[in-house]
Amino acid sequence: MPYFPTGQDRDLRICKVLSDVFCASLLATFSIVFFGWLGGIAAFVVLEAGLLGLDWLIPSTDDAAGVVR
Repeated sequence: MPYFPTGQDRDLRICKVLSDVFCASLLATFSIVFFGWLGGIAAFVVLEAGLLGLDWLIPSTDDAAGVVR
């Protein structure tokens, strides 16, 4: 799934990046508060790796039917 589809303008792309930065900082804050410094950083890295992996695995409309990445 492309991060920036072709139909998005500049303002929408900027808002999308800012919302992702805000959500990542919120997730990092919660993980550090709940698990401490070392566990929080490790939990944040695992969580973000999982989220990025899901974004990479979701097919886009430009992919052919049955494509495997």
